[in-house]
Amino acid sequence: MICYIPRVTLAIPDFSSTRVVVAGDVMLDQYLFGSTGRISPEAPVPVVHIAETDDRPGGAANVAVNLAALGASIDLVGVVGNDPAAAALEEALAAHRIRCAFHRVGDRPTITKTRVQSRGQQLIRLDRENAAALTDGRLPDALRERLPGAGAVVLSDYGKGALHDVSRMIADARDAGVPVLVDPKGKDFSKYRGASLITPNQSEFEAVAGATGSDDELVAKGGRMLEDLDLDALLVTRSEKGMLLLERGQAPLNLSTQAREVYDVTGAGDTVIATLAAALAAGETLPAAAALANLAAGLVVRKIGVATVTPTELRVALHQRGQGGRGLVAEDELASMLAESRERGERIVMTNGCFDILHAGHVAYLEEAKSLGDRLVVAVNDDASVARLKGDDRPVNALEDRMLVLAGLAAVDWVVPFSQDTPARLIAALLPDVLVKGGDYAPEDIAGGSDVVANGGEVRVLSFRHGHSTSRIIDRLRG
Repeated sequence: MICYIPRVTLAIPDFSSTRVVVAGDVMLDQYLFGSTGRISPEAPVPVVHIAETDDRPGGAANVAVNLAALGASIDLVGVVGNDPAAAALEEALAAHRIRCAFHRVGDRPTITKTRVQSRGQQLIRLDRENAAALTDGRLPDALRERLPGAGAVVLSDYGKGALHDVSRMIADARDAGVPVLVDPKGKDFSKYRGASLITPNQSEFEAVAGATGSDDELVAKGGRMLEDLDLDALLVTRSEKGMLLLERGQAPLNLSTQAREVYDVTGAGDTVIATLAAALAAGETLPAAAALANLAAGLVVRKIGVATVTPTELRVALHQRGQGGRGLVAEDELASMLAESRERGERIVMTNGCFDILHAGHVAYLEEAKSLGDRLVVAVNDDASVARLKGDDRPVNALEDRMLVLAGLAAVDWVVPFSQDTPARLIAALLPDVLVKGGDYAPEDIAGGSDVVANGGEVRVLSFRHGHSTSRIIDRLRG
């Protein structure tokens, strides 16, 4: 029987203290965007006028980018050609501060997948590669040199030849005491014998172990794979069914899917193994690491195209699920989250205040504000601005404490600080759909309101609950 993982309070570890080594098939994903207006006279195909290009790391390089987004320190080992694609890939990775240890081979090109897209549709994909096995031993040597001090190793196999000697890589990592996680490929998993963990999806698993007609059969065949391959653990990703974690000596654990909407599953497997590796390198248990990876997968499939997840997004997601996460964000992170929220058609509501001593009036006000949309942003005055507005004896509670209490409310999605006396600049930068303020204001007098209205939004004034105020509470305490 599959046991369902208990609802536990997860914490987001400090990924910045971890170092992970990634090795495998690195690729360049090249996107060409343009318009189409006619059919070629040479053949019945559309003519695309290219207006924009975008080079993105792919394959094992995308795993590295996912790790970098979490804040981990990354060494990336792979093979490239002596060509412009290699330079473009290195430039893209340098932007993420990823250290590249590339073996350049003159007789094979950098693996490049070029996609031509127009009007939101992919018209054609052009692949440039040489998938011959790399047998000179340089990649295993490069990996072994980078094992000291590593918290985890990820081997990302896309079947393009870079991991020809994967057995040696696994053995070297285990000898060094470093957990090694493998994203497998093909129908022969015996080459991954001795790995700490492998992460096939269910189709890949069944291609090796055979079809499974029930959960119990999946567990039984997974258990045999653990024994046959001398694995510590096996994580099977199951799309809308979530993930199944099998670990030696432990009951099977099922992690239910965290995705409420699925827009694009491209690269989700890279996000899963990257989050697993980073969490294990940070000292998390395997069940906790798997739960974080499941959470990250639920976030990344809600984004368009190959994407990544940040620690802030994980914290906010935990907060929204009532699992101990904190919805505290910085302005730049919030801007990115709001952009993604709008892509999903969500309505953004924003309010602001000091919220020095949270009381029932605040709670009722914030619940009413949230009812006006899908997401509620609360902007909070920092300590210096509260002192300027309220006097030197305020605030009673420091900024972080005020933000933490607000983040604990079910109605609040994100809490962001600001240092000016009014949030006008912040509101103009974020431009919510609805700006809400409590009290006896005229809508045209609310800071930032004119920018919101000019952008097509609206400004609403709500009434505070009578008999509740921070000043009255302070006076009663003094009295």
